[in-house]
Amino acid sequence: MSRRASPFSAKTVLLLLAVGSLAFLLFLYALGQGWTGGEEGRDGGNHAAANGLNGYSGLVELLQATGQDVSLSRNPADRADYGMQILTPPLWSSAEEIDEIIQQRIDTAAGPTMLILPKWTAMPVPELDNGDSQPGWVVLGQPTSPQWFGELAIGEGTELAIGSTGGWQGLGSSGDLPDEAAVQALVGNSEKSMHPLLVDSEGDVLVAEYVQPGAFDDYEPWPIVVVFEPDLMNNYGMAEQQRAAVAVQLVNEAMQGADMPVRFDLTLNGLGASENLLTLAFRPPFLAATLCMLLAALVIGWRAFSRFGPPLAEAPAMAQGKRQLAQNGAALLQRVKRWHLLKEPYEDMIGRRVARALGLRPADHEHREVAIDMALARRGHEGPPFSHLAGDLREAERPREIIRAARALRTFERTLTQ
Repeated sequence: MSRRASPFSAKTVLLLLAVGSLAFLLFLYALGQGWTGGEEGRDGGNHAAANGLNGYSGLVELLQATGQDVSLSRNPADRADYGMQILTPPLWSSAEEIDEIIQQRIDTAAGPTMLILPKWTAMPVPELDNGDSQPGWVVLGQPTSPQWFGELAIGEGTELAIGSTGGWQGLGSSGDLPDEAAVQALVGNSEKSMHPLLVDSEGDVLVAEYVQPGAFDDYEPWPIVVVFEPDLMNNYGMAEQQRAAVAVQLVNEAMQGADMPVRFDLTLNGLGASENLLTLAFRPPFLAATLCMLLAALVIGWRAFSRFGPPLAEAPAMAQGKRQLAQNGAALLQRVKRWHLLKEPYEDMIGRRVARALGLRPADHEHREVAIDMALARRGHEGPPFSHLAGDLREAERPREIIRAARALRTFERTLTQ
């Protein structure tokens, strides 16, 4: 067998495999995190990834600047994790879905929840020749209250309205609003389920904490804060220092001084993504399959490097040469157990060789054996005559007897021709 020289060293191949594996793992992580390279967050929506007036990217950056652990959640499963959850649903949302999220947060006691109601309709800013507009910038349209809030369990018995006001006050501070002619507030609270935190100059509620019904003997429930006026916390409102300060204060009040992460939900705005494939692979029930795949990859890699390089040149299916031919014939006879078929041909072959060595030319066996014995007698040969050895081979039956008689003839020939 022979081995051809490989054009690559083992270190080079190992480096390529390592880089490829890391790139694949990064690809899986990017899919789960929504790193698609596009600008889907800059779609003019009222969510934490949007940079328009109605978006909340400014609040995200402000909370991060204060040292908060802030993240944008694209996975619905994150809602059950411990931490502060901020929901920013659009105007046309499903009341049933929002109700389910809030109830899940209450049942699991995962942490406080803040619901920021929408108000503005918006459209993208047209592209200008002077380049002043950027992707995601919007023009605010007519303000509209969300119809689905009254269908929520926490919104039962409440009424929203949009009108003019002179500013806001509460939590030990006060200030104005960016558009005081279009302020959304809670004007009806027949069930007395909302405890005001911020109010306007007319006493209408701008921000309130939902008073959860029922007894909680074992624990104090996390608060559910509803922001009726989104301009207190969106990018439009972050333009003024006093409003930015009260936005951070509202988040801290909801967390009640606890050190916890803050998550902005993006799934309600249509920016959800599947669970991170990399972390999902290491969670039951997929963990067992992942471990099996890793073990199989290690075995394959070990086998590949143990025989690194081009494969050995395969040997021919049938070896060539007289010796190999004889071995193949012997193997065939041994398999079929037809040893008796060797006796006559072998005796004839040795007889021809001996006769040729003695200068004799008789054709048949009988005359040839007599001629060989007479020629050897004239030369004074000692030992058994050729006819006796040939007769022993013809009379042999068992394989050992046949081989013994054949060796005796071969020895006779060798001693004669040496």
